[in-house]
Amino acid sequence: MLVRRRFLHAAAASLAGAGAFGLLPARAAHRHPAAARLAGDYAAFVAGIRREAIRQGLTADAVSHALDLSAPNTQVIARDRNQPEFHLTWAQYRSRVLTQRKIDDGRAAFAARRAILEQQVLTRYDVAAGAVMGIWGLESAYGTITGKFAVVDALCTLAFEGRRAQFFHDELFHALTILNAGDITPELMTGSYAGAMGQPQFMPSAYLKYAVDIDGDGRRDIWHSMPDIFGSIASYLAGSGWVAGETWGQEISVPDSVAQSALGRMQVRTLAQWMQMGITQPGGVPFARPEATGAVLRPDGPGGDAFMVYRNFAAIRRYNPSDFYALAVGLLGNEIT
Repeated sequence: MLVRRRFLHAAAASLAGAGAFGLLPARAAHRHPAAARLAGDYAAFVAGIRREAIRQGLTADAVSHALDLSAPNTQVIARDRNQPEFHLTWAQYRSRVLTQRKIDDGRAAFAARRAILEQQVLTRYDVAAGAVMGIWGLESAYGTITGKFAVVDALCTLAFEGRRAQFFHDELFHALTILNAGDITPELMTGSYAGAMGQPQFMPSAYLKYAVDIDGDGRRDIWHSMPDIFGSIASYLAGSGWVAGETWGQEISVPDSVAQSALGRMQVRTLAQWMQMGITQPGGVPFARPEATGAVLRPDGPGGDAFMVYRNFAAIRRYNPSDFYALAVGLLGNEIT
């Protein structure tokens, strides 16, 4: 599971830009005096982590270097305790996340890297280029906003702090496993305050499961290698059930008279059945494959945008369990590619 996977945070990332990921050095000297009082307890905690790592066979120099920590990171704690809340309608979210600037930047990024994506990645993973580009765009603004917290420092702090301690403890050991394997150095293993790493913003557990070495250098580098970045996103989609040759969804026309209770991701019907309810493609055009199945989303209710979503929508949603996020990925990818 990728932490930070909520549409509210996706909105925050898009609205706040670099500030959403805390682009101050993770080992900054500005620590609250209260942190000093925790130093003794934290040193004992880190010593216990180090002993546990040794028992697990994680003995590389990089692991020892990454665990050279003297105090919890107060910036991480502050961000974890003071996450902004957003209460956006779909229309507000769409207008703020799917800006013309975001689309234009995506088209330029796709043009510059299209050969890498199509010739090195999509020949291995039969997923849609648009889905890969849409995720890349929303997660890190095409690689420009990835976060600069040292991942082990952040995860160790969160494991020590106590809120969701077991989750972050497990992610910490996944991160140490990555360092032990030599895929990345501690200095370059950077991400968000919650440990989401690199341009795809993978948590360490997702990295271990889905990250791939496409460029053949023996390392899975989701921070700098575009083949590995695209390949890892594609690997995630393929592993989440992406069906080759199918779309994620499309915008549709839904009569206001259709009850909202009849709609939603779990209400799957054939397109023929939806058409019997007056639901069509824009302009009243019937669906070409009435035997196909899909679900209808109308996030803001009658009068708002409406979408028919198919099986691949669920694959995108496994990257981030939010309808808003998955819709935005699909729509952005369509515009880009």
